[in-house]
Amino acid sequence: MSDKQPAEPLFSGLTEGGLRNYLDTLRGEAIGGVLLIVGAVVALIWANSPWSESYVAIRDFRFGIEAWHLDLTVGQWAADGLLAIFFFVVGVELKREIVTGELRRLSTAIVPVAAAVGGMAAPALIYLAINLSADGGSPHGWAIPTATDIAFAVAVLSIVGRRLPTALRAFLLTLAVVDDLLAIVIIAVAYTDGLTLAWLAAAAACVLVFALLLRRGITSWYLLIPLGVATWVFMHSSGIHATIAGVALGMVVPALPLKGKASTRRPANLREGASMAEVFEYRWRPFSAGFAVPVFALFTAGVAVDPTSLGEALRDPVAQGVALGLVIGKPIGITVATWLISRLRHVNLAPGLGWADVIGVGVLAGIGFTVSLLVAELAFGVGAPEDEHAKIAVLSASLVAAVLGAILLLWRGRVHEARGEPSAT
Repeated sequence: MSDKQPAEPLFSGLTEGGLRNYLDTLRGEAIGGVLLIVGAVVALIWANSPWSESYVAIRDFRFGIEAWHLDLTVGQWAADGLLAIFFFVVGVELKREIVTGELRRLSTAIVPVAAAVGGMAAPALIYLAINLSADGGSPHGWAIPTATDIAFAVAVLSIVGRRLPTALRAFLLTLAVVDDLLAIVIIAVAYTDGLTLAWLAAAAACVLVFALLLRRGITSWYLLIPLGVATWVFMHSSGIHATIAGVALGMVVPALPLKGKASTRRPANLREGASMAEVFEYRWRPFSAGFAVPVFALFTAGVAVDPTSLGEALRDPVAQGVALGLVIGKPIGITVATWLISRLRHVNLAPGLGWADVIGVGVLAGIGFTVSLLVAELAFGVGAPEDEHAKIAVLSASLVAAVLGAILLLWRGRVHEARGEPSAT
């Protein structure tokens, strides 16, 4: 007689740590998503106004230390510098999920991980199928439609998903976190311009010192911030995209309370016994979501959307692959991967849930904003025709995914409410 416990139905509930991580993310990213949208709208209006030349002049204005290869444009500082803060928060979020959240156990991690992989593979395959078969295709941009934007998705989810079960809503966020991790790996591997091992070793040494200081309970800003900046500079010089420095630093922040060590001062709004990772995420998420990402959007989303540009984008296989990858590939990949896991594990969805709920989450995951725009620049270079067309496709497809996903999840929420099922807080 087997002692093996039957697998729980998909989306039946959350672990205590997973629920806490979910609520923290929901509180922090919803406003950030709104500011992200505002930044993108301002960029589009500015870039298509009579003052468009000033937008380009500011975006392309260079400053920095040339001897250190840091003579960057304002747009590059936003993409390489400010987004490093965004990726630091992502790294801390990943650490919490791996140590205390839904990624801690195989039983709870397998579904969002598989869904994230499926949700990245399907858009990439659609993009490659179009660009390998069409004249003038550019296969190098295959990673553009693979990413889900957490802030944008959470902003939509917070408006239309209040009646959905908590576990289903958290599934989207956990999936997006794993999605970010895979996108980070892609950026580090596929879009690296050469590799200088000495600089990479220097960056790794800084990360090690950063980790040792935190393990000893030392969190003085005058030590950690210079170490973080040095890590970023060395990573930038190594040839790997500088934002990876943020991820590396975030991943070494302790996600469990330090026993017998003095820890960083806990903000009044955090619970007793909060880990250093929770404290760091609490302090840095507002700056990431409220400033770094919106400013990045401001200097990245400003593309021409006149009839000529739109016509060229519609005919470009790059834009076609990006748009179809996000709007169609994401929901197909996520739904199929989740269905396969349910069949392999011989489990069904939790009572009351239907596959229409999963499809709605998959459609909403087609919002590929921040990382997709970044990958477009890495793949083609700022201002290249393919970059401009890819950005038009990302913006258009994200809007379509947001609207369709909102409609589906709003409908499913009303279905759950009519059945009297418990929803998220």
